[in-house]
Amino acid sequence: MADLLIELFSEEIPARMQAGARDALKRLITDGLVEAGLTYAHAETFATPRRLALAVQGLSDHSPTTREERRGPKLGAPEKAVEGFLRSTGLRMDDLELRDDKKGQVYVAMVVSEGRAAPAIVAEVLEATIRNFPWPKSMRWGNGSLRWVRPLHSILCILTTEAGAEVVPLDVDGIVAGDTTRGHRFMAPDAFSVASFEDYAAKLKRAKVILDPAERADHIWNDAQQMAFAQGLELVEDRGLLAEVAGLVEWPVVLMGRIEEQFLGLPPEVLQTSMKEHQKFFSVRDPKRGQIVGFVTVANRETADGGATILAGNQKVLAARLSDAKFFWDNDLRTVSQAGLEGMGAGLADVTFHNKLGSQTDRVARIEALAREIAPLVGADAEQAALAARVAKADLRSEMVGEFPELQGLMGSYYAREAGLLEDVARACVEHYQPLGPSDSVPSSPVSVAVALADKIDTLTGFWAIDEKPTGSKDPYALRRAALGVIRLVLGNGVRTDCMSRILEGLIRIKGQILKAKADETKEVLTRALEMYSSNLKHHLKSDLENIKIYSPVGWSEFSDEFSQAKDLLAFFHDRLKVHLREQGIRHDVIDACLAMPNNDDLTLLVKRAEALSAFLKTSDGENLLQGFKRANNILTKEEAKDGVEYSFGPDPKLAETDEERALFTALDTAESAITPAMQAEDFAAAMSAMAGLRAPIDAFFDAVQINTDNQIIRRNRLNLLHRIRATCLQVADLTRVEG
Repeated sequence: MADLLIELFSEEIPARMQAGARDALKRLITDGLVEAGLTYAHAETFATPRRLALAVQGLSDHSPTTREERRGPKLGAPEKAVEGFLRSTGLRMDDLELRDDKKGQVYVAMVVSEGRAAPAIVAEVLEATIRNFPWPKSMRWGNGSLRWVRPLHSILCILTTEAGAEVVPLDVDGIVAGDTTRGHRFMAPDAFSVASFEDYAAKLKRAKVILDPAERADHIWNDAQQMAFAQGLELVEDRGLLAEVAGLVEWPVVLMGRIEEQFLGLPPEVLQTSMKEHQKFFSVRDPKRGQIVGFVTVANRETADGGATILAGNQKVLAARLSDAKFFWDNDLRTVSQAGLEGMGAGLADVTFHNKLGSQTDRVARIEALAREIAPLVGADAEQAALAARVAKADLRSEMVGEFPELQGLMGSYYAREAGLLEDVARACVEHYQPLGPSDSVPSSPVSVAVALADKIDTLTGFWAIDEKPTGSKDPYALRRAALGVIRLVLGNGVRTDCMSRILEGLIRIKGQILKAKADETKEVLTRALEMYSSNLKHHLKSDLENIKIYSPVGWSEFSDEFSQAKDLLAFFHDRLKVHLREQGIRHDVIDACLAMPNNDDLTLLVKRAEALSAFLKTSDGENLLQGFKRANNILTKEEAKDGVEYSFGPDPKLAETDEERALFTALDTAESAITPAMQAEDFAAAMSAMAGLRAPIDAFFDAVQINTDNQIIRRNRLNLLHRIRATCLQVADLTRVEG
């Protein structure tokens, strides 16, 4: 057994590429070694700005010799077929043997592959890895053909055994592998040799290089926290920035500075974003005032003056950056004071949202209309929701968001407060973008919920209207995220609404905007459609389009596509909801059973039903009742198909012949009297509890009663009784879709 050490030493590797490069190096090398027949115990990769390193422990010395038996052409086959078989095996005719087969004799070759020494395999795998490394971007330099992320200077590749270290012979475009590397570019630039991974890591640290990126990150974080604590301040946590900075330095030296007084009036998010994006600085906060007052920067070297010169230079650059931010802030506040927040957003008319969906102003108008409709459903004031919708996108025209797009929404909330708008409106400016992902919080302020739902529904209906739906893994407009956002907003706030109505309304408004340039009669059709929508359509969404047409003898042909698009989009919501509920532990068949019920576009009601059914089926009563239902349903379905009739006529208890039969009639009467009011009250748990009372009578009925008796009157009555069992159980969910 041997230990393998590889280091690829180059110019600076971008921090964002280092984690992926580590994974790729480990995968390509270890996969290549295993495919060549070597085994290993453990492998670990490391990265600094100037090097990628891989340490493999317990690598086998040789690949094993293998023997493979290959069957070739039949005896008497064409000469070219035999020659091709010989070429593929590397053997001669004398090496083949004949064996009996079902169709006669065939040539058989025994192909022996001799094992190879580990150094030869390592050299082959490493060269292939270097030449085909999957950098996101790479370059060539000098006159060579080799590509690497930055010019590659040296290759360290050694195998270490008890006898010592052996350099693996390798030459890649004139770069010859050896056992030497270099330390820090400035503090320890001289080359030195290594004999093992332990020797390599120790000598690098003495040469001012911390090899492990996690160790560098911990060093930065601990030093920065201690510096902040010593001054009564606290470090603002930013794990993403920490990982990036750890990829920029080989020997981190933490320095702390103060922000000039003139910039402390800027919003803390502006200070934090400016320092992070431009300078890679961590923010330091005064916990008493909640204000960003300082910064932490990380140098890549120690200096004689303790970093004073570096810190002074950084503070000078930071002052220039924050001067720009203050200029943007002051200009934006001036615009808001003179024209109001709606005035700031006036320029959105010149910003195209999508070439088929109009400008941002067109979109804001649609969101406003939807927010008005949604507001009463979430307990929000319709006028406040409409105002919030009109100003929520205004900060997209601000100078600050133009410089820092990631502050959109947040800056709008600041400008709304400066304009004297209500706090609910200001919060909606930032919260209407939420939730941005699975871990993001869901807004609970009614105005924010109304605008957030309107914004996401408009996005979805807009791209559905122009047939720009997600396909496979491609989702360029983040429509899956928008749908999940709607689901989380609805469920998180217990919103009761029929999504089909909201979807259809959004589609009709978009269609109206697309058609607004047409003749007056088209506008009249749109007006008529929206009037019909508000009066009749809401009550007939479950009907077919042909049935809906009776409410308007003219005009609905213009909007026939919207119905099919709305159904398709609702199905998309259901697919996302299935994913969401499966993550909550609810089985797919339980979800399907609930989706098959009426009002499945009321997502809150749908989830309430699914949760109750899931809990019920986990009980012994639920499991056994399901089996009883399936038995009744299977017998009934089979007999209806055989007889060509539907046994749905009410069964007569007077025709019951056994005590078990009479007991089932009584149990069904009791259950239905409890299930009906429970379903009206949407108390699915109570309804299923009432259903559980049917378990014993149904079991006893099937044990004691013969359904297909010779008496046809009794047979029909019992089949009608099975129908009553089915109908009673199907009130709660479509149990035919539940597996079991």
